[in-house]
Amino acid sequence: VQLQASGGGLVQAGGSLKLSCKASGMILSTFWSTRKAWYRQAPGKQRESVAELTSGDSTNYHDSVKGRFTISRDNSKRTVYLQMNSLEPDDTAVYYCNLKAGSRDYWGQGTLVTVSS
Repeated sequence: VQLQASGGGLVQAGGSLKLSCKASGMILSTFWSTRKAWYRQAPGKQRESVAELTSGDSTNYHDSVKGRFTISRDNSKRTVYLQMNSLEPDDTAVYYCNLKAGSRDYWGQGTLVTVSS
């Protein structure tokens, strides 16, 4: 299984980006049952959870992104998305997608998001 993240880039404050994370080599039933999440790591800071989507379609967000970010998935494409609106300079970080299936933890390679003021 490989996770390929994309969609990062440079955006001005107030702008939007949509990140994608495609899982290759994962059967549909496994993808459907995974807990899906996006994490980020800013320079000099620890990695933190940004958004989570459970197999039951419950969502959880870091307080700093509530109302601005939305996590979603397309099972048929084995893809997880993170829609990011009203971006702020503090959102600048490398964003990582994560799928957790039982004891197995899968990570994408990270995609850089830079928000200029």
